[in-house]
Amino acid sequence: MNKLIQKNKLLAFATPIFAQDINFHAGEDFEQLENLTVGGMVSGGISLIMLIVALVFFFMLVWGGLRWVMSQGDKTNVENARNQITNALIGLAIVFAAWAIMKLIGTLFGVQILDGLSIPTFN
Repeated sequence: MNKLIQKNKLLAFATPIFAQDINFHAGEDFEQLENLTVGGMVSGGISLIMLIVALVFFFMLVWGGLRWVMSQGDKTNVENARNQITNALIGLAIVFAAWAIMKLIGTLFGVQILDGLSIPTFN
């Protein structure tokens, strides 16, 4: 039995390995980096942070709702869940107000703070 196990281990090393053709073209693959600016990186960072914060507050809202459902009528647990939902809604309101203010600044003054962040539409 040990010899059979050792032969199977050797077969695992004898399997063929197929390399993938990457088609790496240094001049063509990095053309987007020529357009990279500090303002673009800051804008992307702000957009990423706002997205992460909005997702965190959304999941806090969902978790607060689940805590409320699972509280089984206990007053302290219901109160804690209600406070968590309230705080999550306040956080979401702050994030979306900040987004609206940045879009307003972009419209009024032409300073595009959030280049890549837009609300998806059905058009």
